[in-house]
Amino acid sequence: MPSSQWIRNRWAVVAVPLVALACGSLLGCGGGTKLNRVSGRVTFNGQPVPAGKIYFTPDAAKGNSGPAGFADIKDGAYDTSAADGQGVGPGPVAVRIEGTDGSKALFVGYQTSVELPQGSSTQDFEVPSSAAKNLPKDAGPPP
Repeated sequence: MPSSQWIRNRWAVVAVPLVALACGSLLGCGGGTKLNRVSGRVTFNGQPVPAGKIYFTPDAAKGNSGPAGFADIKDGAYDTSAADGQGVGPGPVAVRIEGTDGSKALFVGYQTSVELPQGSSTQDFEVPSSAAKNLPKDAGPPP
């Protein structure tokens, strides 16, 4: 076998697995769950939550799986497509919300659930005042 053909064959043996790996890890190659944008407003006692976090976890008890989504809450608004967020797949999800006024916790770990449609959606949440009952006496900002 001429040396140039041997080099080309050798290159193909190395290149094909590398291209497949890059396609799978960087581009997803069309497989896996498509993550959807979820945005909306979060209020507590009728007022926008100044700061916090919102988490969307697929509800395995209802047959949903996939990656969890999250976003920061700023001035009552959140958006999983922002730089500090990650989208979530459709279906039933458990939602966990944490809120602060910038210096101390307003509530910690309020939980609810929602059914997310395929594609982008807007989901607003009103956290009830009873969510503050679970605060420790010396609650400061979340870690």
